[in-house]
Amino acid sequence: MPVHDWTRVSAGTFHDFHCTWIPEIKNRLNEDVLPTEYYAQVEQIAGDTIADILTLRTDPIAGPSDVDGASGPATAVATVPPRVRFTAELETDPYAARARRVAIRHSSDDQVVALIEVLSPGNKASRIAFQTFVSKASRALRQGCHLLLIDLLPPGPRDPQGIHGALWAELGDDSYVAPPDQPLTLAAYSAGPTMKAYVEPFGVGAPLTAMPLFLTPSLYVNVPLEETYQAAYRGVPRRWREVLGPP
Repeated sequence: MPVHDWTRVSAGTFHDFHCTWIPEIKNRLNEDVLPTEYYAQVEQIAGDTIADILTLRTDPIAGPSDVDGASGPATAVATVPPRVRFTAELETDPYAARARRVAIRHSSDDQVVALIEVLSPGNKASRIAFQTFVSKASRALRQGCHLLLIDLLPPGPRDPQGIHGALWAELGDDSYVAPPDQPLTLAAYSAGPTMKAYVEPFGVGAPLTAMPLFLTPSLYVNVPLEETYQAAYRGVPRRWREVLGPP
């Protein structure tokens, strides 16, 4: 199903869809996407960040020697790199990386390894709200937490180069220029010693690409965004489906 133009409806209508899509993603991750030692939960607190979905590991975070032996469907980057339009790298502060297991932790004491965020109109509604979101996302990455951002909303005055452009600039590189004919963004981040971004810009009417969700700096699973989007869209009230119309 091609992506709809969500600017046609109210923020509350998008929020309703958002609240349906997030559990669909979580369910698919837990059913057959994540390796057995990982699981996903909705709307938990990791440090000072509240994410739509947290991905957690039930035992200590794998080190480099553990990557090749991970169980389940995860893929090594060296074997199959994520297929996206843009990639970028940044060197990170090694002292910030050492603090990650103290700063980001789940209340059960299982290790938080990744966050998934679907941006909402509220994230872009004001300068303060937007800067708060970007600051928390950059802080999570600097503390070693991998991230997947899903932005179905076009750039505005606070993110003229899209959410990836704003976040990457916050991290120290303002060179990204978003394609003007593809204003929506999927962006996956690997928070290793070298931070890596995998960016897929797209437009209204395009299908959603499965995106990598990193579990370690070298290991990821693909999140089935298209299938879960379709499942969530079935619950949109007919009144608003008529407003959205064909993508």
